[in-house]
Amino acid sequence: MSGLELLVPGGTGQLGRDLAALAGPGLGVTAPGSADLDVTRPGAVIEAVTALSDRAAAAGAQPVVINAAAYTAVDKAETEEARAFAINADGPRVLAAACSSRRVPLIHVSTDYVFSGEASAPYEPDDALGPRTAYGRTKAAGEDAVLGSGASAWVVRTAWVYGKHGTNFLKTMTTLESTRDTLSVVDDQRGTPTWSADLAAALVELAGLIAAGNGPATRVLHCTGAGETTWYGFAQAIFRHLGADPTRISPCRTEDFPRPAPRPAYSVLSTKSWQGAGLTPPRPWDEALAAYFKA
Repeated sequence: MSGLELLVPGGTGQLGRDLAALAGPGLGVTAPGSADLDVTRPGAVIEAVTALSDRAAAAGAQPVVINAAAYTAVDKAETEEARAFAINADGPRVLAAACSSRRVPLIHVSTDYVFSGEASAPYEPDDALGPRTAYGRTKAAGEDAVLGSGASAWVVRTAWVYGKHGTNFLKTMTTLESTRDTLSVVDDQRGTPTWSADLAAALVELAGLIAAGNGPATRVLHCTGAGETTWYGFAQAIFRHLGADPTRISPCRTEDFPRPAPRPAYSVLSTKSWQGAGLTPPRPWDEALAAYFKA
C-alpha cells in the first residue's frame, strides 16, 4: 500500500490533535482547527479537499478525510441546537459532498448519544437510533447526511473519550482529586472509556484499509475501549493511577446531579463490527488507562 495523506477537520480538538501526532513517514496529516477550516462553508471545504487530493497525488499517496469536527457541549446544545446542527449535521453534509466530487473517502466520527441509552446489551451498528438530546439528534442527522451523500464514506461511533488534550472526565477527576477531600460520582451510567490516542490509531488503521481498496462493507462501525464500567468505576481507577485513595469517591445516582441534557444510562457499544472488518480489536479500557498514565 502507498502512503496516506489525511485531512482532519477539527484538528485542534482532543481527537484531532492525537491524529496529527501520528504524522510521520508514509502518513501526512493536515489538521486544521475551526478557525482555519469551517466545515459549514462549502467553498472552504471544497478548497481543502482539493488541496488534499493534490498533495496526495504529488506524494504518491492515497487521500482520506477523517472528520473530527464536532459541537460537543452536550448541555449547551439544548439551547443552541441550531448551532450544534450547523456543525454536527450541515458540516458533515458539506464535507461529504466535497469528498464525493473529488472521489476522496470520508470517515466521520459519531457518538453513542445517537441511541436512547435504554438498552441492556451492547449496541450494534444497525440497532435503532433514538437520541434523547439535542446533541444526539444533531449527530444522528450528521450520520444520515454522510451515509446518504453518495460519497465513499464510513461512520465510526465512539464513546466516553478522554485524552491529553481538551476537556474530559479524566482531567476533571484529576483536578478534583487535588482540590477536594471527597466527591460523589454517578454509578448508574454504564459505558466504555476510550483513550483518544487509541481511537486515533484505530481510525488511521481504518483509513489504510479503505485506501488499499478494502474498505468494510459495513458503513457504520463502533470503536471504543473493550469492556465496560460506570463513571464511578472509571473515577476510582483514575484515582488509583494518581496514587490517591479511591474510597474518597462515593457512588451516587444520576438523579442526584440533574443536567439540562439527560445522560444515557447505557452507552456500551459492541465492537464486533470493528473486529469483523479485520481491524485490530480494541484493548481493554483499563489497560488503555494504564498506558495513558505511562505515556
